[in-house]
Amino acid sequence: MVSSGWDETKIKAAIAKAREAAAVANAVEPRAESAYYDQSRDRVIINLKSGATFSFPPALAQGLAAASPEDLAKVEVTPSGDGLHWEKLDADFSVPALLAGVFGTADWMAQIKMRVS
Repeated sequence: MVSSGWDETKIKAAIAKAREAAAVANAVEPRAESAYYDQSRDRVIINLKSGATFSFPPALAQGLAAASPEDLAKVEVTPSGDGLHWEKLDADFSVPALLAGVFGTADWMAQIKMRVS
């Protein structure tokens, strides 16, 4: 058997370090507590753990623009709260990226910019 160089002490230290990094990220990065689609306003609403709320029109987001209200309503928050997922639409978004105004790939964002210019 080949040794990986990881003994129990190193593994426990790595786990502790990872947990500490996760705690720091949870404290300083935006995390979603919940998310839903508000059909009357045509907005995806993200309630953040900080108490703030962020919303955006699905037409801005790559993979959501042509989705039905029923499909948009099936948004899921990732367990860590740092992402949104739509299973049927095969669409995933980072919460920090959405708050920074990133709604898709660079090509998608260029198309969006051209539409609003």
